[in-house]
Amino acid sequence: MKFIATAIDGAFLIEMEAHVDERGYFARTRSDEEFLAHGLDNNLSECSISSNDQTGTLRGMHYQAAPHEETKLVTCVRGRIFDAIIDLRENSDSYMQTFSTQLSLENRHALYIPAGVAHGFLTLEDNCYVQYQIGGLYQPDAARGVRWNDPSFAIEWPFHPAIISARDQGYEDYAS
Repeated sequence: MKFIATAIDGAFLIEMEAHVDERGYFARTRSDEEFLAHGLDNNLSECSISSNDQTGTLRGMHYQAAPHEETKLVTCVRGRIFDAIIDLRENSDSYMQTFSTQLSLENRHALYIPAGVAHGFLTLEDNCYVQYQIGGLYQPDAARGVRWNDPSFAIEWPFHPAIISARDQGYEDYAS
């Protein structure tokens, strides 16, 4: 696995190294030893998947409030997504900065998102499945979000979403 630091402190784009043969490929998606060598929280105790039927489906920008922050390792296991994160940690050198990338099965990339960083994605094709390995327990009362198009962050989305939940549309402008 190759770890590539992003503009967000503690966030990494992870390239899975494929072992290819006539059957296809095999790639490791997580390694305790390699995560620890990069100083990453490796206590990913939950795993979830989201199914997204239509191109232009937006989910995000979600995070959990202190003290229930979650670390995430996000992989697109079918389809292709535009994935974005926002550093909301006030004590971070990259506070209020964003990072975005494309994730797909074909590019074999995953995104490691440290606790305190908001996450969201936009599907770039139909029938996308996104897998989340999560460190921390989900606490519904701690669930928060910021609006995907909040001018404070100026994320350059590839196009306007076709499907977005009322909750995700209704977030207020971010106030630090």
